[in-house]
Amino acid sequence: MSDRALRAAAAVLAFVGLGIASYLTYSHYADVVVACTTGGCETVLRSHYAKIGGVPIALFGAITYLVILCLQFVRSELAGLAAAAISVAALVFALYLIVIQVAVLEALCQWCLTSDAILVLLSACTVARAVRLLRVTSAPSPAS
Repeated sequence: MSDRALRAAAAVLAFVGLGIASYLTYSHYADVVVACTTGGCETVLRSHYAKIGGVPIALFGAITYLVILCLQFVRSELAGLAAAAISVAALVFALYLIVIQVAVLEALCQWCLTSDAILVLLSACTVARAVRLLRVTSAPSPAS
């Protein structure tokens, strides 16, 4: 996959993730019940695990997706590495939250799990791009 295709795929994924995280952030601050087919969304979203320092995790997620989205428009090695690092860190945190949903809350949030699936794909795209960027910059230059 080309660099452009990886950036485009990551941008689309980050945009969709931003939409989900924004919806969850809005529902928190507007105090509305989210649409949910699993029956566990409110249990998860109203738990004390859904906030850090009183701020909903969804807001942190929205900011994370926005930063990753913006980084897709920067054609530099540093931007590519930053996007990969941020997406992998977010994925690790998401895996922790899945464990909380399953083992502690015994409830699943379809929005959270969708966001988690997006993070898996987003991490794959950004890491693939970072690896490609590192290979290009570390490749020996042709002899003159």
